[in-house]
Amino acid sequence: MTLSSIPLTAADLQIPAGGRRNSTLLCAPVMGESVDQMLDQIRAAKEQGADLVEVRLDFLKSFSPKQDLEILLKQSALPTLVTYRPKWEGGQYEGDDSQRLDALRLALELGADYVDVELQVAQEFFSSIQGKKPEKAKIIVSSHNYQNTPSSEELGNLVARIQATGADIVKIATTALDISDCPRIFEVLAHSQVPTIAIAMGERGLISRILAAKFGGYLTFGAIEAGVVSAPGQPSIKDLLDLYNLRQLGPDTKVHGVIGKPIGHSKSPHLYNAAFKSVNFNGIYLPLLVDNVANFINAYSSPDFVGYSYTIPHKEDGLRCCDEVDPIAKAIGAISQMIRRPTDGKMIGYNVDYLGAIAAIEEALRASNGASPTTSSPLAGKLFVVIGAGGAGKALAYGAMEKGARVVVANRTYEKAKELASKVGGQAITLAELENFHPEDGMVLANTTSVGMKPNVDLTPLPKNALSRYCLVFDAIYTPKLTRLLREAQEVGAIPVYGTEMFINQAFVQFERFTGYPAPKQLIRDTLVKNS
Repeated sequence: MTLSSIPLTAADLQIPAGGRRNSTLLCAPVMGESVDQMLDQIRAAKEQGADLVEVRLDFLKSFSPKQDLEILLKQSALPTLVTYRPKWEGGQYEGDDSQRLDALRLALELGADYVDVELQVAQEFFSSIQGKKPEKAKIIVSSHNYQNTPSSEELGNLVARIQATGADIVKIATTALDISDCPRIFEVLAHSQVPTIAIAMGERGLISRILAAKFGGYLTFGAIEAGVVSAPGQPSIKDLLDLYNLRQLGPDTKVHGVIGKPIGHSKSPHLYNAAFKSVNFNGIYLPLLVDNVANFINAYSSPDFVGYSYTIPHKEDGLRCCDEVDPIAKAIGAISQMIRRPTDGKMIGYNVDYLGAIAAIEEALRASNGASPTTSSPLAGKLFVVIGAGGAGKALAYGAMEKGARVVVANRTYEKAKELASKVGGQAITLAELENFHPEDGMVLANTTSVGMKPNVDLTPLPKNALSRYCLVFDAIYTPKLTRLLREAQEVGAIPVYGTEMFINQAFVQFERFTGYPAPKQLIRDTLVKNS
């Protein structure tokens, strides 16, 4: 099942006043080991902008139901959702189940706004309250699956079973084994007839937690402190509100993202979300941990999923998944951007990497030579050595050839180097040969491999002694900004050009293609500095 035609309009949601574009509540799990710790966490959640808190009784080291619940519920600075999760449903509680349900009943009596009861014991719980519950209180009946995300049909049946218990709110939490599992969660939300919480846990499920606000989820969870989570893959309140602009997401928000693996290090969401917001563009930009590009593109076929950036290792796979490819990207053999054409939904691939990188290298060479920007390219006639023959390597080799440079491709696999070199009329060598490669001084070096990228910051693709032959060294890596390669290049007198420059220059181009607006260049630069 894909997201090709979810019938969802703004009319399906009640948009509250105050500038919010969705009714999805932001809930902060509170997991203190004492009542005092919990009250401190509740105050912090309120300060950060949460709408309510989930009080996780199973985290309390010692728990006196009547006394502790009275204090927590009376002194809570926010509305409360009381959960007492047993071990068998992923929680901490290991005691007698009847005592656990007694505590949840007591929470209702003492004024909890919501209580969460597991599907497995829901019938028993409803029987025990005999239809008596405070009018304002709502009972959430939940099901947690820590193994996988079932099929659409199985999810539909699960929702029906939960509804049949008499639940006020349905809650389903599954585990995303692949990012293409998330559309089934969105379908549950979009087609649900009752208030529903539906999320996919784990890093591959992150987008389900954020886009709950687009597809009408009753609430989503945000951690008070980044990394201190009640379930795998939970983002922080701060990220949901400040990075992903959760309050501004609506049914018509256009979804963009960066496709890669790994993806957690990417600064792109910071740049594009801030830039979208600055020009009032109704879009969101997400980190997309994708294992298989074709599966991702097939699963997210909805017209609202409109554009992607591509990073390591998916630039070539991305090209194979395009309906049409820009001639430059075709010549390079890799894409860095894909856009859904609004007229017919076709996916069009582009490569803007080479524009960003080559512009940054030319600027640095001109600055060192004192040449004016109007003269011909300072790369013309230079020997340009590219390390790596993947997507970024192809882009740099092609871009250098376009500017009149003589290209040398160095790669671990000689056959790949040879294949790329033949396309740009250049020479191929192995990485082993590169260390002693010295046909002339003043060469330009461009590293396009991930050697030296965070967390392996002590690695370098070329030893320091070989760098003195180069007048300029460029590293496509931008985390960290100053890689070991660039630091050592600087030490031997070469001009260092940071990967951030390539990243920034191509971000301007991508932003304009995504939105149709001129790029807010200074804002994008400032945002990158702030997040580096």
